[in-house]
Amino acid sequence: MPPKIKYNTFLTLSINCSLLPLSILCTISNFSSQVTANNKEKMRTDIESLWVFALASKCKSFTSINSICFVLFILILWLVMNIIYWSHPGGPAWGKYKWSKNSAGLTSFNINNYNNNDHFLVSKPIPGPRGFPIIGSMNLMSGLAHRKIAAMAEACQAKRLMSLSVGETRVIVTCNPDVAKEILNSSVFADRPVKESAYRLMFNRAIGFAPYGVYWRTLRKIAATHLFCPKQIKTSEAQRSQIAKQMVTMFQLGGRDIIRVRDALKLASLNNMMCSVFGRKYNLDCSNSETEELGKLVNEGYDLLGLLNWSDHLPWLAELDPQKIRLRCSQLVPKVNRFVSRIIDEHKAQSGDVEHDFVHVLLSLQGSEKLSDSDMIAVLWEMIFRGTDTVAVLIEWILARMVIHPQVQFKVQNELDKIVGESRAVTESDVSEMIYLPAVIKEVLRLHPPGPLLSWARLAITDTKVDGYHVPAGTTAMVNMWAITRDPDVWADPLEFKPERFVNGAEGLDFSVLGSDLRLAPFGSGRRTCPGKTLGLTTVTFWVATLLHEFRFGPVDNNSSVDLSEVLRLSCEMVNPLTVRVRSRRAQQKATPNNCN
Repeated sequence: MPPKIKYNTFLTLSINCSLLPLSILCTISNFSSQVTANNKEKMRTDIESLWVFALASKCKSFTSINSICFVLFILILWLVMNIIYWSHPGGPAWGKYKWSKNSAGLTSFNINNYNNNDHFLVSKPIPGPRGFPIIGSMNLMSGLAHRKIAAMAEACQAKRLMSLSVGETRVIVTCNPDVAKEILNSSVFADRPVKESAYRLMFNRAIGFAPYGVYWRTLRKIAATHLFCPKQIKTSEAQRSQIAKQMVTMFQLGGRDIIRVRDALKLASLNNMMCSVFGRKYNLDCSNSETEELGKLVNEGYDLLGLLNWSDHLPWLAELDPQKIRLRCSQLVPKVNRFVSRIIDEHKAQSGDVEHDFVHVLLSLQGSEKLSDSDMIAVLWEMIFRGTDTVAVLIEWILARMVIHPQVQFKVQNELDKIVGESRAVTESDVSEMIYLPAVIKEVLRLHPPGPLLSWARLAITDTKVDGYHVPAGTTAMVNMWAITRDPDVWADPLEFKPERFVNGAEGLDFSVLGSDLRLAPFGSGRRTCPGKTLGLTTVTFWVATLLHEFRFGPVDNNSSVDLSEVLRLSCEMVNPLTVRVRSRRAQQKATPNNCN
């Protein structure tokens, strides 16, 4: 008689057979997910996936009808599994992760340890919307994503921590300052998820997107020690002053009192970065081919980085490039390389005493800090890219609030008249004595943060816990700063424009927006905070003081109002560029145009 089959052996065989369909789906799913690891790693061959095809080859009656049935069977299983993934809190990406973990635990289950409950411990799921099968909540990331996510967190009662799926990307979002601090100041979230557009635009070799490690720490040290140190900021004071005077002249020479301020602000901001980074000096009222060329490159880069790239989250779309992002990046990068390389070569050929801009600083580095030319191009390109947009966007929001709240504008101008007077121009030392203007700028940053989702997300490099929930490695974390700054549990009268809250309110004069207090941290916090935040805030404060000292800004007519509608690109901008009526506050002086030669 044949030997009896042991009970344990039979039970093991039963479990393995019952998991066969799930294993097939997990194998196929894992095969596709291997392509997605950072969207950059080369696909690896998984030897374990070969058993599916070996099984099929052993079937003697594998006819065409059986083949069709087998494909239909796999398709039905795929649909069923996607529905199961989708039913998990947070949507399909989170469901897929949980099922893959559970299936891995079951397939490695030792029947002799049947009573060991550790295999079946399931962490508490993070609350969040399911979205749609396959794509999850990708629709929340389009348009005004910060508003949609805030509304969804409110609906799910998950303001402290919410999970969602953006395609195959696991995401957590917080609208709470305490949880935001836990995320941003954690060493686990020291990395960034690299978007395909950022990778192809060379930002993976610059401070913003470089992977956490030795190279990134070297860039961070260079930025803190050389590029954005107090000495370098002080050295560029004369340059900011000169550009401020040119803006005043532009407004006076326009020949009309109705001005669209965005054009002047973006040109001034671009020229300021051209001077700081490349040492190029131009007059704002004189066109030149170099500034126009760089402006076009920067605008194209904004469009590319501001797009929600479907291929970042649905990797099976990558080869199709449905939004033509890869194509546009491949057309833009050679132009950037030629532009920046030409300037670097010119700096290398210079001799004698020259004004030290960022290019000179990078070329002077030695030893472990020395960068290759390709890395210098990436760093300098990012400096221009990031420094141009934020300053212009923030000043436009400030001037819009001055038009809407003339009493606030009057208080700022009264403070300027007391400190500066009417006989001379504003200096940066004057700005350091002001109290009300910094409060106004903080209040504008509260209501209109340029990066409402802190621009770029963080990536968990290991498994961790956030607010008591398990968060696996590879999860993207986002902070909705827009929701935090409008939360009535955090701020009194959050929708009211009240600069006084930063003067004599609970927040007081010492409230910092540079990242120490997560109730208002528009420049981020922790290891990945914006390295140029001090320089940017210095520029904004000084230029706004200069403009308000010289001009009174009002609506185009008494029946018109300022439209505060937003559009979220790389930064959160006004949908309709601000158009205002400008009147000089000082004695009219005959202005003569600058000599462009």
